[in-house]
Amino acid sequence: MYLGIDVHKRESQVAVRNEDGEIVREVRVENANLDEIAQQYAGSEAAIEATGNYYTIHDTLDEYLDVSVANPAELKLIANSDRKTDRVDAIELARLVRLGSIPESYVPPEEIRECRALVRGRKSFVEDRTEYVNKIHGLLDQQGITRKVKPLSVEGREFLDGLSLEAPWETLLETYLETIDAFTERIASLEEEIEDRAASLSETQLLMTIPGVSSYSALLIYAELGEIERFDGSKQAVSFAGLNPVIRESGDSRFEGGISKTGSGDLRWILVQSAHTAVHKSHDEYLSRFYDRLQKRMSSKEAIVATARKLLVSIYHMLDRKEVYNPPGVSA
Repeated sequence: MYLGIDVHKRESQVAVRNEDGEIVREVRVENANLDEIAQQYAGSEAAIEATGNYYTIHDTLDEYLDVSVANPAELKLIANSDRKTDRVDAIELARLVRLGSIPESYVPPEEIRECRALVRGRKSFVEDRTEYVNKIHGLLDQQGITRKVKPLSVEGREFLDGLSLEAPWETLLETYLETIDAFTERIASLEEEIEDRAASLSETQLLMTIPGVSSYSALLIYAELGEIERFDGSKQAVSFAGLNPVIRESGDSRFEGGISKTGSGDLRWILVQSAHTAVHKSHDEYLSRFYDRLQKRMSSKEAIVATARKLLVSIYHMLDRKEVYNPPGVSA
């Protein structure tokens, strides 16, 4: 049997096809009861779409079924229906799994899921804190205070603590600062756990041999890349990060545009940040030489993106070979 399961937050639509492709069952079931469906069709093939809660559902079904997780973006390109309903989606998933045409998404093991939760949690808290930093800038502008203030710096905080504003601006400023302090405390707590986790993994220890790559950067790269064995080569890893150039060919003409920006945006972001650090702060000889050469014929932004791609190729080979950072042509 072949099962297509359209997953939602609390319940799912299930379609079952037989060997001949005929639909033999359609049912809507609460997600908590999906294990009953899985047991009933144990040994069958099934497909679900990658959604926000698919990890738990995948693990439940995987005990009994051969489960594929469909990539939503690629699925849209090959699905043959313009009508988007839960029933139609489940039927289409069952059809594709029977044909062996499911565009699969990577399902990371528990260790990598935990790492992703840690680094994504920290990133979320930092973004939330930045929102309140911007609120303070807006408040100061409204009060006609033109001094440039960095609320996260010691000097900036001393200035803000010494301000005397009228109500309700005084109360708002105090509330914003208290909220920033709460986020900073949570970020510090997560960073301790991130450092401990990065120190315990051989992959992140290798990544931290790259100049300027911190425990956070290393854990984020590892968490977003996942198991390096899943890539056939460095080109596939580059494509996963969306750092591959978009190439269009027509007849004798060939156009190479910007990067594809597909795949993991967080991975792409941290690689660009790491490239900046390597070139402008750590002065990594290998990457700095590459960046300087490119900057003579393209913009700084384009050069740093290309340098991030170069860094990812090195990272792929480091993890694949289990070697520390030792780029070619660099003096000891």
